[in-house]
Amino acid sequence: MNATADRKIDIRALTRQDLNAVVAIDAAIGGHSRRDYIERRLAAALREPALHAQFAAVDDDTVVGYALARLLAGEFGRPHPGLRIEIVGVDDKVRGVGIGAQLVQALTSYGRKQGATELHTSAAWNDHDMLRWFDAMGFALAADRWLECQVEGGAYQASRDEAVGAPEGSGPGSEIDYGAPGDNDFEKLSRDSADVRSMKPQDLQEIARIDRAISGRDRTEYIQGKLAEAMNDSAIRVSMTARLDGAIVGYLMARADIGDFGRTESAAVIDTVGVDPEYQHRGIGRALLSQLFANLGALRVERVETSTAPRDQVLLGFLFDAGFKPAQRLAFTRTI
Repeated sequence: MNATADRKIDIRALTRQDLNAVVAIDAAIGGHSRRDYIERRLAAALREPALHAQFAAVDDDTVVGYALARLLAGEFGRPHPGLRIEIVGVDDKVRGVGIGAQLVQALTSYGRKQGATELHTSAAWNDHDMLRWFDAMGFALAADRWLECQVEGGAYQASRDEAVGAPEGSGPGSEIDYGAPGDNDFEKLSRDSADVRSMKPQDLQEIARIDRAISGRDRTEYIQGKLAEAMNDSAIRVSMTARLDGAIVGYLMARADIGDFGRTESAAVIDTVGVDPEYQHRGIGRALLSQLFANLGALRVERVETSTAPRDQVLLGFLFDAGFKPAQRLAFTRTI
């Protein structure tokens, strides 16, 4: 194939038959194969087409580029739908002829039809090739802030794991805590202040109820999509709920994978966290985070990341108090 500017490149939907070509291009770009991750992302896109956009750039029936994105509909209180670009790549042999721009235009057209107002993505601050490409494609730095916290094997951290004063009767549930330190007879861990357990599909209605109480809107469809993502689209299921007196009073949705946004090491990303307003200030959020880090430590996941809006000072304060710091990752956005 000759990289000439007048070549005809077709943009179409990715199919299962394109998997090997996408994996090969991605491996050539990154220097290692992310087959498992790409296979999961493509399977998710094909399983839930209303929530995903996936495009292939084709030259003479050969896939030479690709882009996969997911529709955002409320992560951390976003007021408007958006489209999150997860992976994008172009075969090195045909770079410089505008294939990347065609893929971005396809995503923009899709997003506009879905009512999205922005494209979102992120990259490490020192990924200079990607940063130059974002600049050429019209992306700008977003106001969102990426935060991160090292798991350190789930080691005890007082700001996250030490229990706040829990009201009488809100003691530990029946879950076995595999992540707790050895002998600790003198103080209760924050994850002992609620019954924290893995999230299940049947938790949908209770999670949607809490979300309505927080947001004032019925976002059951959005919650259902996030729940499906937590259950099916990640290499490791790490989403969980917190219960008191048998009722769900809080939840945390996260995903753990290698490959998201070009990551090469294992990282978990928190998408959404919520606590029933009637149970706030009782350590529920800390209990969820404490158990998350304990579980991730046992699974040898190295880091937890999340993205927040700077206007959400309550959430930022909560995360900073729990040990999060600014990440070495920048958020970008492009208006649709």
